[in-house]
Amino acid sequence: MSHESLLPSPLRILHLEDSALDHELVKRALLRSHEPCQLERVESLNEFERLVRDVEFDVILADYRLPGFTALDAWQILQQQTEQPPFVLLSGAIGEQAAVAAIKTGISDYLAKDDLSRLAQVIRRAIEVHSIRRAKELADSELARSEKRLANFAEHLQMTIEQERAAIAREIHDDIGGALAAVRFDLSWIGRHTADPLTQQHVTAATDMLQQAIGASQRIMMNLRPAILDQGLVAAVQWLAGSFTKRTGIKTVVHAAPETGALSKAIRLVAYRTAQEALTNIAKHAACSQVMIDLSDAENVLTLEIKDNGKGISPAELNKPQAFGVRGLHERARTVGGWLDVSTHLGRGTSIILSVPLAQSDSETHEEAAPDDSRYSL
Repeated sequence: MSHESLLPSPLRILHLEDSALDHELVKRALLRSHEPCQLERVESLNEFERLVRDVEFDVILADYRLPGFTALDAWQILQQQTEQPPFVLLSGAIGEQAAVAAIKTGISDYLAKDDLSRLAQVIRRAIEVHSIRRAKELADSELARSEKRLANFAEHLQMTIEQERAAIAREIHDDIGGALAAVRFDLSWIGRHTADPLTQQHVTAATDMLQQAIGASQRIMMNLRPAILDQGLVAAVQWLAGSFTKRTGIKTVVHAAPETGALSKAIRLVAYRTAQEALTNIAKHAACSQVMIDLSDAENVLTLEIKDNGKGISPAELNKPQAFGVRGLHERARTVGGWLDVSTHLGRGTSIILSVPLAQSDSETHEEAAPDDSRYSL
């Protein structure tokens, strides 16, 4: 490796300056600072635009007032370029107010012409700050892309889950449901063709167990593929609350305004699954005696609140890495442009609120992941 290759590359500096004398003073100041650089002067706005478009500079120095334009005009031109190096005002007395206003537009720094001893320091600082800002912009951009990929993955995952649920529900209906129906037919035939009391007793017991199995199958299918959503979100939430009360004994009250518009299948499903997941968590963890569910689509926003009077959730429990249930609800809400708010107080219960902005006419623009199939009945 040669000695020359170890030397730092000279800075490419564009100097927007109409005075040859001032340009020479800048060049001498940089020489005295031993800052390796290549300095190029330009006087007109057209030439400035051509150079920043065709040449990659490390920094731009600009006088404030030039014949027919100002440095702010050059700054506006620079904003239209893909590459935007640091832009430093190097001018006479322009006034503190004008300098502050220029900095607020995004210009890197300001240095008076009578303070050229600090020029190299100002240039290095401007380049360093610009590099940090650029790195942050790239990191933010990558984070946004990563979050977008995560959101797309979450949406795909939810769609896959709903498709799998629908497939399982169809199998339960077609295979298990068909078998249970056949068993019920055979038991009925046996009951009609025997007079033996002991046999009749067994038939009755088997019929009772069969009805329990049929009821369990229907509940499983309803949870997997809630066909009741076809009757509207209000009806589905009321059915969900009623089933929850029967299963847990926890009093559940639903306040729901009449639906004023047709919600898309995707929004109905997200709201239903949110209520379903919230009630499941309440049954497992809340230790409550009452649940309130409020549902409305007023002011063009669908709002679903599930509130309990239980023990609440501690911050540690809410933020623990394994708290996938709440995170899943957040991601599910995002798939339809909504968001989720969780409010909890220890000893005073928890409130989960789903909010989804609605279009003026919320048509079926978001199709439900799982296809319609109203055959699930035994």
